[in-house]
Amino acid sequence: MDFLKKHYEKIVLGVVLILLAVAVALLPFFISSEKDKLDQMKSQVLHPKVTPLTNLDLSTAEQAIKRLASPAVIDFGPPNRLFNPMPWQKAADGHLILRESVGPQRIVVTNITPLYLVLSLDSVTMSDSGPKYVIGIEKQADPIASHRTKRQSLCSTNPPTKNETFTMVDVKGKPDDPSAIVVQLNDTGDKAVITKDQPFRRVDGYMADLYYDLEKKPWFRRRVNSGPLSFNGEEYNIVAINQNEVVLSAKVNGKKWAIKATPTAAP
Repeated sequence: MDFLKKHYEKIVLGVVLILLAVAVALLPFFISSEKDKLDQMKSQVLHPKVTPLTNLDLSTAEQAIKRLASPAVIDFGPPNRLFNPMPWQKAADGHLILRESVGPQRIVVTNITPLYLVLSLDSVTMSDSGPKYVIGIEKQADPIASHRTKRQSLCSTNPPTKNETFTMVDVKGKPDDPSAIVVQLNDTGDKAVITKDQPFRRVDGYMADLYYDLEKKPWFRRRVNSGPLSFNGEEYNIVAINQNEVVLSAKVNGKKWAIKATPTAAP
């Protein structure tokens, strides 16, 4: 014990020196270990391990592209009328109606009647110069009203009669009792056959009956250019009629409307 008390400081100093010597001996190993760690960290930073990319999910983008291929159709007109106002006006009885529901589009063609050129063999008379044939001529489509009534023309084949409508061509059967009369029409050059029982008939035009329900106005037996139709505060002319429709033209600007015949809509 006395030895330890006398040499305590020396023993402690020796232990410290031994520890320092061990530390100095281990220092190169510690430095090498730390250097390896730094090199490893440097390598991880400079050469990181890259994970391969997975397939991208493009389903959302593809669906958006498909939607763009079929653009939405947005109708701001009738019947939605998001921006366009709806003009109204009073009908004849005072109730309100849409402005676009008045005018020619509300005209109803209740009937269309064909107009014929009719040639008939009315009688046969004998004379010294030969047989005479009385042929009735009816021009229902003539623009002049006085020319539409039936009139008769005395015709023969020697020499062949020619009038404003036809030229005599031939008489079939007995001269005094023919089975048929053949004439050539002046306007088309076609041949027409006329018998006592069967007159020749050709459609040369049409006339129509019309009705405008908003003002309770009917027009009967109207022809092309037979005078204006006055309704909805304007005037319209009939410029064409066929077996299926009537064409109206506004007198003020020439705008046209083709109106189909609807006989079942007659008032």
